[in-house]
Amino acid sequence: MQAIEKLHVTEIIDRILKGEKALYEIIVRRYNPCLYKVGRAYNYNHDDTQDLMQDTYIDAYKNLSKYEGRADFKTWIIRIMLNNCYRKKEKSSFKNEIMKDSSEHSQPAFTTRSNDTDKIYQNRELGRVIETALEKIPLDYRLVFTMRNINGLNVAETAAVLNISEANVKVRLNRAKTMLKKQIEKTYSPDEIFEFNLVYCDAMVDRVMKVIKETEI
Repeated sequence: MQAIEKLHVTEIIDRILKGEKALYEIIVRRYNPCLYKVGRAYNYNHDDTQDLMQDTYIDAYKNLSKYEGRADFKTWIIRIMLNNCYRKKEKSSFKNEIMKDSSEHSQPAFTTRSNDTDKIYQNRELGRVIETALEKIPLDYRLVFTMRNINGLNVAETAAVLNISEANVKVRLNRAKTMLKKQIEKTYSPDEIFEFNLVYCDAMVDRVMKVIKETEI
């Protein structure tokens, strides 16, 4: 299984299309953190984000045969997630609201590299500061910041998934950083923001694979 997990995504897709449905679990696990961050960047709470992720994985599965490999699979599936987020927003007239930290599912869930109690506390507080700061800036800038600084897409990939020019990406990113500079210091690392905890990863895999088993492509 370990060797299979290292396969390029196009090889995995090819084998899935030939009947090895179980391999779709690898795709779900591989892109869980990325899609989770997209949903949270839209200011959806944990539960809504998980529902959108499931919808995205099912949509992607049904359209695997249409993936031609022209764009990176990561940008392809992010675009599907963005479309689902947008449709949900339009359908429910969703208004950006500050996410509540009182729910156990909406707590920042990132890995810390130290067992020191003070550092763990500081990292958690840093996560809350970043989340709160991102929630307060306009969606256009929040999405660019999330794609570039959190999900690690380059300028061209970000422009492609958001359907804007590369020049626009650069301008929006600079403005986003300006908006966030009072709350965010250079000490944070991208994988400490909106991390999709492994406890949720397994649950998402179970949810998606249950549907996949009953889905034809």
